[in-house]
Amino acid sequence: MGDAFAPFSFRRDLSQTGLMGILNVTPDSFHPASRQNSLEEAIQCGQRMIAEGAEIIDVGGESTRPGSDNVSIEEELKRVIPVISGLRDASPSIQISVDTRHHEVAKAALDAGANIINDVSGLRSKHMFDLVLERKAPVCIMHMLGEPETMQNNPSYKNVVEEVSNQLLDTAQQLVDAGHDSRTICLDPGIGFGKSLHHNLDLLKSWDMLRGEHDFSVLWGVSRKSMIGQITGHTSTDDRLFGTLGLAAYANMVGVDWLRVHDVQAHTDVLQVLRALD
Repeated sequence: MGDAFAPFSFRRDLSQTGLMGILNVTPDSFHPASRQNSLEEAIQCGQRMIAEGAEIIDVGGESTRPGSDNVSIEEELKRVIPVISGLRDASPSIQISVDTRHHEVAKAALDAGANIINDVSGLRSKHMFDLVLERKAPVCIMHMLGEPETMQNNPSYKNVVEEVSNQLLDTAQQLVDAGHDSRTICLDPGIGFGKSLHHNLDLLKSWDMLRGEHDFSVLWGVSRKSMIGQITGHTSTDDRLFGTLGLAAYANMVGVDWLRVHDVQAHTDVLQVLRALD
């Protein structure tokens, strides 16, 4: 089913940032309010985000928050495949991405109706890299230092902007050299994935380093993250929406292509107001 889906390009023809809605089918995602507890609830949540303005629904079955535990391939498949299949049946034209580090899950997700792969491990796996090429799948490539269990244990870089940008651009260039369309590649600096607050801020301020010679699309996943809590003093993810929307306004102002968000309607409202004032 995934192969037959119309090709998708991350390039933005519109003047405002696009939204990827987060659909967590996990019991331990870092923002408890985003967790879905049943198949029906997950599909309804996806449909609601579509109605609110999400262009992509990102379905994930493994929490990769700092300190999270690994999930078996079997359990991840059990969580995500019914949701992707159900969401595709309910919304045939929506873009669906699968948020996974595992090529087995990505392949099954494409077969079930997903048409985008979102790999937080940055295509470290040759199997995942080859799957992207074989299926000509649009792909989000994210930077992560180490593994989720330990990535926030004193992360260190000589130059975080250069190291993150170089790694992502090198992987993307390997795809392009192998024949993959650069318009179907999106790069994500991996805010909070093995970075301190200082690292995160440097990456956000220098985000356009990820454009590279191919003018790659760029995605930010900053919704309700700990860096917002560190700046505002809010320890609960429930209290980080306003800070998240501040980052969204900045992203739209500077030209970031995509935001991965929990709160689609709130972001749509902010972006609509900004567009009216442009």
